[in-house]
Amino acid sequence: MKNSIPRYTFYKNKYGSELLVDVVELKYVKKFLALSSVHTLTYYDITFVTEGEGMFSIDNQTCEAVSRDVFFSKPGEIRNWDTHRIVNGYALIFEDEFLSSLFKDSLFVQHLSFFKSGKTSSKLQLSDELYMRILQILYNIKAEIDSYKQNDVHVLRALLYEVLMLLNRAYQKADIGGESTSKETNNIHINKFIKLVDAHLKEQHSVQYYADKLCITPNYLNEIVTSIMGLSAKQYIQNKVMDESKRLLAYTDSSISDIAFELHFSTVSYFIRCFRQHTGETPLLYRKTHKP
Repeated sequence: MKNSIPRYTFYKNKYGSELLVDVVELKYVKKFLALSSVHTLTYYDITFVTEGEGMFSIDNQTCEAVSRDVFFSKPGEIRNWDTHRIVNGYALIFEDEFLSSLFKDSLFVQHLSFFKSGKTSSKLQLSDELYMRILQILYNIKAEIDSYKQNDVHVLRALLYEVLMLLNRAYQKADIGGESTSKETNNIHINKFIKLVDAHLKEQHSVQYYADKLCITPNYLNEIVTSIMGLSAKQYIQNKVMDESKRLLAYTDSSISDIAFELHFSTVSYFIRCFRQHTGETPLLYRKTHKP
């Protein structure tokens, strides 16, 4: 692909021995985004805006960010924020395994309201009280990291857990995401299906493929997806494929034919037809109106 999107991995040995959590100031992050603010991460990120205001987008969702706003991004999501107008803030970053190794629930992070698989989280505006409380915890995390000794992660885990639980409670109280999000946790097949689609959507578009992977029938997969998510498994897969095509159109210079090939459409014309049916626009028009 031409002009591939920069991808940043976690600097695990930044403090000598491996540590999978960190707090960094946005003014420090900016120097890595000097050439292009469009990027993707291989880890979880919670960004707290403290100074300035400007555009902040994750995948195809763009918001105006102001002080006390919080943004949540999962590994692989495309991020883009106004590094000139958003003056400063903090990014709380961590790898999934930093917490999942502690809990019996291996999907603990994915079950948080703002890190649900298959959906882009909305921003959260913190109250003054919660904003100050969480900022203090971030300072405590940073202080704990500064005095970090190898394998001494228990306090760090506790502090990270406290932040996540406070944000999860606030996110649910704000009723962001609606009622359907709470249903997803009730079916292990749904979680596995969502993760499989995320991993294979470029080359696998059939319900049969994912049903086989889950060792269930396509009819049963459709039944549980429809009951929990409100759309068929086929529709969900198509939506994810179209979301990926939108990303490629907006954030790369790859030709329409290259994108159709990468997403395993049988022909370019079939890709164009599917895209137009899904969005009401041709891929070319979408690129003209949405490319940063």
